[in-house]
Amino acid sequence: MSTKDLVPPPVGPVDVEQAEAALVERYPRLVRIAYLVLPPSLGRNRRVLTAHALVQRSLPRRRVAGPAAPEPRLAEDAVDPGYAYVRGEVLRQALVAGLPLRRLALPRRAQFPPLLPHVWGLRLFPRVGGADELALDQRLSRLSGPGRAAYVLRGLERQGDAEVLRVLAAAGVEDPTSALAEADALEADALEEGPEAPGDGPDGTLPPAPAGGGGGAGAAGWAGEQGGPGRGGAGGREGLRSGAGPGGPAGTRSDGGAGSANRADAAGAGPDGRSDRVGEQPDRSGAGGAGAGGGTGAGAGAGADAAGGAGAGAGTRGSAGAGAGTRGSAGAGAGTRGSAGGGTTGRGTEPAVGKRPQAVPPARHAFGPGRRRSGVALLESDEFDPCALQARPTDLLRRRQHARAGIVAVAALLVCGALLGLPGDGWGRNGAAAPSYARNPAAEAALDPGALRRVGPAVWPGSTRQDFSVWPARGALTGDRALLRRALAVWARPGASVRSSATPGTPVGPPMGPPQLLFAGVVDGARVVLLHDGLRAVRYAEPVGGTAGAALDFARTDGADTVGSAALVLSRAAGNVRYLTAPWVRETAVRDLLSPGEDARPLGRDAGGVTEPMTSPALAKGCTRWNTLQVRDGSGLRMLADLGELTPARLLWGPPAAPADATNPEAREAWARTACQLSAVRAHGVRSVNAWRFARQPLPEGAGRGTWLCTRAETWRGTGSRVLAQFLVPAPTVPAALAARSEGSPACGVRDPRVLAGVLWQAPGGGWYVLAAGSPDFAALETSGGVKGRSDGPLLAVKAAAGARADLDGTLPDGTRVRALR
Repeated sequence: MSTKDLVPPPVGPVDVEQAEAALVERYPRLVRIAYLVLPPSLGRNRRVLTAHALVQRSLPRRRVAGPAAPEPRLAEDAVDPGYAYVRGEVLRQALVAGLPLRRLALPRRAQFPPLLPHVWGLRLFPRVGGADELALDQRLSRLSGPGRAAYVLRGLERQGDAEVLRVLAAAGVEDPTSALAEADALEADALEEGPEAPGDGPDGTLPPAPAGGGGGAGAAGWAGEQGGPGRGGAGGREGLRSGAGPGGPAGTRSDGGAGSANRADAAGAGPDGRSDRVGEQPDRSGAGGAGAGGGTGAGAGAGADAAGGAGAGAGTRGSAGAGAGTRGSAGAGAGTRGSAGGGTTGRGTEPAVGKRPQAVPPARHAFGPGRRRSGVALLESDEFDPCALQARPTDLLRRRQHARAGIVAVAALLVCGALLGLPGDGWGRNGAAAPSYARNPAAEAALDPGALRRVGPAVWPGSTRQDFSVWPARGALTGDRALLRRALAVWARPGASVRSSATPGTPVGPPMGPPQLLFAGVVDGARVVLLHDGLRAVRYAEPVGGTAGAALDFARTDGADTVGSAALVLSRAAGNVRYLTAPWVRETAVRDLLSPGEDARPLGRDAGGVTEPMTSPALAKGCTRWNTLQVRDGSGLRMLADLGELTPARLLWGPPAAPADATNPEAREAWARTACQLSAVRAHGVRSVNAWRFARQPLPEGAGRGTWLCTRAETWRGTGSRVLAQFLVPAPTVPAALAARSEGSPACGVRDPRVLAGVLWQAPGGGWYVLAAGSPDFAALETSGGVKGRSDGPLLAVKAAAGARADLDGTLPDGTRVRALR
């Protein structure tokens, strides 16, 4: 066979309507084709549903264009283009559905169970056939998908080998020749295993013709064929390749005669000349006339495959008769392959008048009329009809178990969906907040922006207390519920992307109830929200362009008084800081602690109490400037220092029992020399820092008078206070020297105002001395270790060597010994 024979037959353009008409008209046959080509390993129920699904998915989505100049069609190509297209799509999908799923290959749609049609609770399968159908189904299961397709095309569609090869090639079969060989092998097995033809008598002759069949001398040639009234002759249900002229010799394959017929054509055309082949177009017909044709006998007429009519008769493949006989048609007599009507049957023999001719064994072909219940007869049986179905229930016990499991899964899904859909939660609503992990009414109320406490601007003047609880809600975004919701949600559940900070000892959990809104607005390119819950001040900030990079800061503020609640840090950006001041703050200014002689610079504020930016020492790397916020309220000036926390620290000056704000000249001069030591208490949760001059000491060698200062930083939590002992030489521009440092000590505080410290000092003349000083409560001081010395009173100066180390103790008037600060 040439390569040209494998080219798909030229099909003209196919419209969607044309393909749909062909599908609807030939739907049962198309489903049968798909059912037969699908592998039996799928099971009968799935094969049925898959066959229907493949046919229903075979309609084109748009017009299918044909070739620009199609070649002339062959005789076997006389098929409706719409039906040919749909059949090809059905074959292609059925072949794909039979391929196994591979791990590395991309699965195809036809390889999965169909979504539609689908039947719940029932199993559908065709009617059960007999032993012949079962044997054929077993033989088909041994074939490959292309082999089954070739067998079905040849048997059910009655196509020739060339057309089968072309259709398989168009369906995507890589080796159509091998598929056709498989079908041939199956036909050979069927011929070896099948029963004898009904015309094979023990003596090689035909059985007598049945009586009462209708006018004519012919005999039925196919098993199961019957003559009857109205059929016009003794021909049976099939008359393929039959008929012979009266009185003439039986023709051979190459004999000439008065008429001719094509391959598989019978003599004697019907009135309309139509063919009975599936899908053939109605314009094909047999032609009569004088001439010779291959594979036909001599006679006076000609016929088509399935057309019937009367004529002088023609015979094919060694058959002879007195008249013409076709499939289902009548003439003066009927003759088929291996049958005779009024003459003998055989190649090159002449009829003997009045004598029954000797029968020649019929040709054995799986699709030929010489076999009983084989070929087309089996393929068209109810065993392979997926449109006539039986229904049975599925496994009822397993279905009940699956139903219970499904109900439990749906209930769990509904519960999870209800939890995710509760008010105040959901994807995208809470910004950078993490997923919720706990639910209770108090927590839900605390996270509701509508439940935030808001204080009016007229409340604080008449209040008996002045602290954060009477701050009014300020800012341009106090009505932005989405922003407030995100702030509350991030407060309760900060996500992994949130930059969070908290002063030591400050809890960072969600509020116990609805907090108070202090501020919501845009500051330095960020949306800022300040909240207060009575224990903590919380600052939430997010970029204006989104929620990525959100920040959350906590600061403990319990027990805050008028001065302690005078300001909160609102923003830090580019080395500057902005404050939100209390409503009772009248003036704001900036004072540099390192320049005590300079006047304070005014610091502007807007109507909401937001100050202009000022340089922050908390972000500075050196100590060349130490700006503080100076505020004036109804009772005086206050000095507030930014130590890197949400609340600024109050700066004080004086003894622990009665400190005052560090605003007088003496305090500013002392703080000018000790301000750089404030970095030691930065980010420590400091509430206030008090500097106290506890001693003045004459220096050896007439070097002047030294000053001893004790600096104590109190925290909001009450514990973890830090104490610094510093020594100041007479030179006013020299910073203080750190003599001792202690954390958690009560020294230099209200509970224990005593303090003792020492330092190794070098005189201007070059000599080294151990200098020590204590608060006025000390009666005597003593050094031991590398330097030994004793003095009465709170001051001590002992000559020492460079690098000497000594231990210092003090004695109180009651004899109690107190160790130096460390």
